[in-house]
Amino acid sequence: MPDGASNMPGMDMGMAMPGMPSSAPPPMLTLAGTTFLMWLNMMVAMMLPSAAPMILLYERFAAQARSAGGALLPTGLFAGLYVAVWAAFSAVATAAQLYLSHIGVVDAASMAIGDRRLAGALLLATALYQLTPAKRACLDNCRSPLSFLRREWGPGWGSAVRLGLKHGAYCVGCCWLIMALLFVGGVMNLAWVALLTLIVLLEKLAPAPNVTRYAIAAATFLGGFYLLL
Repeated sequence: MPDGASNMPGMDMGMAMPGMPSSAPPPMLTLAGTTFLMWLNMMVAMMLPSAAPMILLYERFAAQARSAGGALLPTGLFAGLYVAVWAAFSAVATAAQLYLSHIGVVDAASMAIGDRRLAGALLLATALYQLTPAKRACLDNCRSPLSFLRREWGPGWGSAVRLGLKHGAYCVGCCWLIMALLFVGGVMNLAWVALLTLIVLLEKLAPAPNVTRYAIAAATFLGGFYLLL
């Protein structure tokens, strides 16, 4: 073969020939994976500090069970399943972001809702949810790890799985609309992320839970009303 043949288009073994399947994933799949990892990392960073008291208390319960000859209750499994619930939420948030970006509701660059009226409506929805029995029930379970464990505790690995999933579900039920507010200030706006993290911490750790809950409802209502006007 002539020496110049190796320089002909398509003769490089590392170059995909027309009609041959490419090993690279489709761009949309890559975007979805990257967006999911972004949401998951944010959820872990934002929620683990407020979940730390529950995880530490679970370890104390598990250590007492092991010292009494009970079954092994791995704290890592409990915490991992808690994170798995937030991973499921991250998948839903990823799908929502990609769809809203596709139809032009969320700006692809800022990752924020472009229409002030829609952003205001989301703030108002958050304010209303703060006042619902579902919000209060989920928050009460998140704020009272000792009561939760005393009520739900059981032996064996099955208990670790059930408790991890149940506590994760309570936390998602408590905070899902607060997390949705990331679309108001921008998903990658670090100041906004820090503010929402502080709100979550205050809800779960402040000594007056109802006052905090109502204060957040009032603030989000005023913010939503302002944007709507």
